[in-house]
Amino acid sequence: MSIIYLDNAATTQIDTKVIERITEVMTNVHGNPSSTHQVGRKAKSVVEAARKSIAKHFNVTAGEVVFTAGGSEADNLILRNAIVHLGVQRIITTKIEHHAVLHTIEALAEEFNITIDFLELDERGVVNYSQIEALLNSNKEKTLVSLMSVNNELGNILDSTKVSDLCIAHKAFFHSDTVQAIGHYAMDLREVPIDFITASAHKFHGPKGVGFAIFKKGFGIKPMLIGGEQERGARAGTENVPQIAGMEIALDIALENEEIDKTYITNLKKHFINQIKSELPTLEFNGCSADLEHSSYTILNVRFPKELPMLLFQLDLKGVAASGGSACQSGSAKGSHVLEAILPEHKVKSTSVRFSFSKYNTLKEIDQVVEVLKSLV
Repeated sequence: MSIIYLDNAATTQIDTKVIERITEVMTNVHGNPSSTHQVGRKAKSVVEAARKSIAKHFNVTAGEVVFTAGGSEADNLILRNAIVHLGVQRIITTKIEHHAVLHTIEALAEEFNITIDFLELDERGVVNYSQIEALLNSNKEKTLVSLMSVNNELGNILDSTKVSDLCIAHKAFFHSDTVQAIGHYAMDLREVPIDFITASAHKFHGPKGVGFAIFKKGFGIKPMLIGGEQERGARAGTENVPQIAGMEIALDIALENEEIDKTYITNLKKHFINQIKSELPTLEFNGCSADLEHSSYTILNVRFPKELPMLLFQLDLKGVAASGGSACQSGSAKGSHVLEAILPEHKVKSTSVRFSFSKYNTLKEIDQVVEVLKSLV
């Protein structure tokens, strides 16, 4: 049985050109980038070429890019630095952030006794932008605003320009978990200044276990991992040269084909929405996920009219891979913290499924999934 994979917000199929690049580097570049001999320098050149290439995509300098093991580490590194190194005393955020942000902020608040202000959200999970301004006006504590650019469960898109303008006007720092945005949307950090962003290569058809953080120039970085001077002292540990090279190529491919892929995947999502409305009219959509203007073209969150505890399992048996929310929560008995934060209790109890799309999906697959859903609901 062939599998229809609609869980691309969890991870994506690695591009064959990325595999080729990783294999090439693993075969021909075996040195430690910190070694000063020519074998080490060859590895170092691969890492630094990737750093420059990635920096160029965001209109930043190479020195602002720090390689990590993924988005979660990048978020942790940024948030801890903001408090320990930059003296942040208050964080403004929401209860629908990824747990890499939410749990880290909660742990840091307990450790350093900082203030957390949670923004109000409407039933679609939309941020109250007026409240951000009111909170920034309310006191003079050094503040970090931490809001994800694309919600990983709902697909809601943040108005980053508006948040950036507010942060600049009130001399606050702005951190955005951009894991679900990078590789799908171009991002110029000179045009829309965000102080800190994060990326994970496996979200844009790159390898797992590698990502990066971008720190605005001049802020400085204190390492979270101690033991070496790699990454200009920002992160101890030998760089994963093949994975970094693979991530570079994956990002190049994603951004070179951004408009083509966006048009193609948007059509898949639009078709799925229309088919659900036509064939399964009792289903509803969570957040802004069915609003093509205000949600990512890669994510659709569907709510069923009642609780169907075995639905994901039944979908899997029929060859459809989807999820109930963040992949990082799989195996947990808890429901989606995102839906719990925005929906009334009776809607939270209904079963919701996140479907997420990529360039490898087809219209035929979408039609097949609709038929499977009709047989199960």
